Amino acid sequence: MRPHERLLRVEVGEDLGSVSAVLLRPDGSSATVVVAHGAGAGREHPFITGFCRALADLGVATLRFDFPYREAGRRFPDRPPAAIATWRAAAAVAAAHARDGEPVWAAGKSYGGRMASMAVAEGMPAAGLVFLGYPLHAPGKPDKPRDEHFAALAGVPMLFLQGRNDPFAIPNEQLDELVRRIGEPAVLDWIEGGNHSFEVKGARRPPAEVGAGLAPRVASFVAAHATG
Repeated sequence: MRPHERLLRVEVGEDLGSVSAVLLRPDGSSATVVVAHGAGAGREHPFITGFCRALADLGVATLRFDFPYREAGRRFPDRPPAAIATWRAAAAVAAAHARDGEPVWAAGKSYGGRMASMAVAEGMPAAGLVFLGYPLHAPGKPDKPRDEHFAALAGVPMLFLQGRNDPFAIPNEQLDELVRRIGEPAVLDWIEGGNHSFEVKGARRPPAEVGAGLAPRVASFVAAHATG
């Protein structure tokens, strides 16, 4: 039976106040994955909740949280310093609830994943990173890649889950090259036909089901890099 979802407050500080988070811990969890939402939706978007609940069914704990702009009802995402401070605070709360030796991973949809990688590049502890659609560049602007900070992530396990038709990663070869440049233990797993939301044309599924469908790939990757 899936455990009860526990609502928490994460104190961010730095004049940013606190944000909402939901902890989902199955008995005997093998790891915790902290999950951040994308720029256009919060922690309760069906894609995020479906993903987290499916991970719980696979024995992986999750903590999903809102960024300050979403908490305040604002439309535009926080700048990196505020987002990174929030990531640090959320990861610390997740670690405080984890059992001794349990690895804590950082994951995020689009903007949330990018901010996670920037936080880890600046020293935030994480057992690894999971990208649910990495926004390598703005649509139509492959000449302006968002990849400078990956040089500081050498040796960090990374799983890139990316739709082949994601406009944030076209041409696909650009993300292929980034992952080759990062080297082991980074892995790129293309979702054939998927767009930025992992929807596949001609195969309509509710967002919660789409998010849940990615959980087994993530749980397997986390298990393969278990240290706790």
